Amino acid sequence: MEYMEEGSEESSLACKILCCQCGTPIEPNPANMCVACLRTQVDISEGIPKQAVIYFCKGCERYLQPPEQWIKCSLESRELLGLCLAKLKGLNRVRLIDAGFVWTEPHSKRIKVKLTIQAEVLGGAVLQQVFIVDFVVNGQFCEDCHRVEAKDFWKANVQVRQKTDHKKTFYYLEQLILKHKAHESTLGIKPTHEGIDFFYANEGQAKKMLDFLTSVVPCRYQVSKTVISQDIHSNTYNCKFTYSVDIVPVCKDCVVCLPAKLAHQLGGIGQICVVQRVSSIIHLIDPFSGQIAEVNSNTYWRTPFNALSGTKQLTEYVVMDIEIIRDHEKRTFAGQGAMSYKHVLADVYICRPNEMGTNEIHTRTHLGHLLKPGDIVMGQLLICISFADCSYDLANCNVNDDNFDKMKRENMPDVVLVKKMYADKSVRNRRRKFKLRHLDADGMDVTSVNRDYTDFLEDLEEDPAFRQNINIYKDERKAGVAVEVGEPDDEIPQITLQEMLDDLHIGEENSSGASVLATQ
Repeated sequence: MEYMEEGSEESSLACKILCCQCGTPIEPNPANMCVACLRTQVDISEGIPKQAVIYFCKGCERYLQPPEQWIKCSLESRELLGLCLAKLKGLNRVRLIDAGFVWTEPHSKRIKVKLTIQAEVLGGAVLQQVFIVDFVVNGQFCEDCHRVEAKDFWKANVQVRQKTDHKKTFYYLEQLILKHKAHESTLGIKPTHEGIDFFYANEGQAKKMLDFLTSVVPCRYQVSKTVISQDIHSNTYNCKFTYSVDIVPVCKDCVVCLPAKLAHQLGGIGQICVVQRVSSIIHLIDPFSGQIAEVNSNTYWRTPFNALSGTKQLTEYVVMDIEIIRDHEKRTFAGQGAMSYKHVLADVYICRPNEMGTNEIHTRTHLGHLLKPGDIVMGQLLICISFADCSYDLANCNVNDDNFDKMKRENMPDVVLVKKMYADKSVRNRRRKFKLRHLDADGMDVTSVNRDYTDFLEDLEEDPAFRQNINIYKDERKAGVAVEVGEPDDEIPQITLQEMLDDLHIGEENSSGASVLATQ
């Protein structure tokens, strides 16, 4: 049992005073009032609004930071708290101790912030107060989204064109745009017959897209400016800019005829070449010597050349016999350019499927490491041969090229083999377990019946170097599909699961799987 000393209570009362308002014993303070009475006399939050309005853009999910800046903030983030505090006037007259969010429903259009402040009051006493400020979220389009909703309101247009009858380079460019997110600042994307148009709100965004295009594909561009309106008093002009981008008119697996001067500059490569791939430069290979060369954009436009044939003009042949050419049998000379060690030269004897056993054609190819008797290959017949008298009929050949016409007859090959056919397209489509994302636009069609897109997917499967810069996703719909009995399995090239990414379904691909680049 504890006992209190007689003078202890008297000593504790002696250290306290009575509140001048209510008479409650309190510790001495400069105001001589208790906390309850002090709060009734002084409100340190006076002058700080208890309700404010912030503006939110539904299109880009950004908040307005006055006067004209729009910033992206997530709910209950540090950036949003700073934006809310900046809306409150009078905080500079008090000391802010703490600030935090009070939970509200995300769809309530209300944001509540709990503030703790301190300030000196009567006689130098420090008073602390806690209160809640209610922010009302109002919707308002930002300037960029307002231009998007206006549909045709744009300041700059980038027109990408390629004058070919197939669009494999465009499909490759589309995947690069998606991977590097180069299309995020566009107001709209509109497909055309020979290409695609990108619309932008200002000239700077269009120039960024232009720099991206020139870095990933060989191209050139021209600029035009149209004056929409002008102010003669302030000497200001409202202009629209149009950038016309022209991509080189050759694609993968095209047969080209180089000018004689350019062929000499490239290390004495043959004039008849096959385009291996088109990336930031054009990769060429001589199918008769295995020599390779690279042509950049400046070199091409200085000495241009066109395709003798595209993939749609290739003819189907059957390999009857093949003989590998050894290294000591290859022709070499001083100053010769680089050789390809991934390809094997071979002499092959081929014929058309409807002429088997009667008419055989001899040619040389760089596909010796892939071919064997009985395989199907695609090639371009450059010289029409009459097998009755073994004579050349150059006048009736469907080749219209100035560089080809200047070549000597003895240097012209009969047939140029381009690629090997592994299986029927329907079989490869059933076995394909990956998919690609596409730019979002209306009126597009990317299906298995689109030959250009199907050929592009086959090129991705056959060439690992061609697909290394492309994001490839797993197709969950075909993940469990079994291979039918009797379908070829070993020879068909496929993309491994290690090279595929999981599809996160973030809305980059529309419901129909449509691509911007597959025009009707």
